[in-house]
Amino acid sequence: MFYVTCENVTEIDEKKSRFISFLMPVSFFENRLAELRDEHKKANHHVWAFRRLNHYDQIEEGSSDDGEPSGTSGPPTLKVLQGNNLINTAVITVRYFGGTKLGTGGLVRAYSESTKQVIQEASLLAYVKLHKLEIDLPFKSIPHAEYLCNQIGIEILQKDFGSAGATFVVESVEEKLSELQGKLNLR
Repeated sequence: MFYVTCENVTEIDEKKSRFISFLMPVSFFENRLAELRDEHKKANHHVWAFRRLNHYDQIEEGSSDDGEPSGTSGPPTLKVLQGNNLINTAVITVRYFGGTKLGTGGLVRAYSESTKQVIQEASLLAYVKLHKLEIDLPFKSIPHAEYLCNQIGIEILQKDFGSAGATFVVESVEEKLSELQGKLNLR
């Protein structure tokens, strides 16, 4: 599975219609859709699709034709995301009608091609499931824990200090978290 960390934009023309595709992390999607509707008020359609992992590691997905004939734009866009094994990713395609009707097959091809192109131009990253771990540390162990996190490649998300020490919330892949627990004798 793959994902993106920043927005990518490409544009294609099909019989004088403009298709501008925006590929982005799914966390940007809702705000970006509102912004694009505002920025491109004269556009005829704002077609979208997304795929994301929920808290149970299930893939949730959705799409919208946004006024295009049913099934000609949103579902083909979603199929391209599925075919590229993208998760936690959304695409919005803004269409300006050029005066020539494309027909259902033409719409499917245009939206699919626009989505394929924006994915080809993007930097895709391999998805790795990260886990969070909360660890309680006495004051004397804090510098060593910070050093180990840095050496192993574990991100410290939060540090809460109390009277007896600190509670760290760390995040990484399961193997690295197990290594940290072993080196800190926390098992």
